[in-house]
Amino acid sequence: MKRTISTIGYEGVTIEQFVAALKHASIDLLIDVRDIPLSRKKGFSKNQLAEILRSWGIEYVHLRGLGDPKEGREAARAGNYTLFQKIFGKHMRSDVAERDLGTASQLARNSRACLMCFEADYEKCHRSIVADHLSRMTGLTVTPLAVQDVRVGRIAA
Repeated sequence: MKRTISTIGYEGVTIEQFVAALKHASIDLLIDVRDIPLSRKKGFSKNQLAEILRSWGIEYVHLRGLGDPKEGREAARAGNYTLFQKIFGKHMRSDVAERDLGTASQLARNSRACLMCFEADYEKCHRSIVADHLSRMTGLTVTPLAVQDVRVGRIAA
């Protein structure tokens, strides 16, 4: 079986659906790649999310260096994906991004890891770019998780 790195977005889902999808995929490490790991959605801010995941046996790590800078988020929100990709591509060549990419690479090689951000659409999210970099570095296959396809009742401790 080929090793994978998964990705997931929490837009439009509850924390229960989110955790169910991670458990269904047998994820044991969530790598948060948000620049600012805060959310108005219950359960998705850094400390609360880490605590919830820990209670389900899933480790949590935040790698801010892999987050999309403000200018990139603004371009994506405006629908200017060409500019977004240019901004984030430049960011991925920064020292902090390269350092955190190395950390993510080591973590992904040693666990069933999943990259996490807000956007539901994997193709329009910076985590797809991060995942592509990790795939090239590690040989892992990228698997986007579809949260809506997993029933909450499937969570098992």
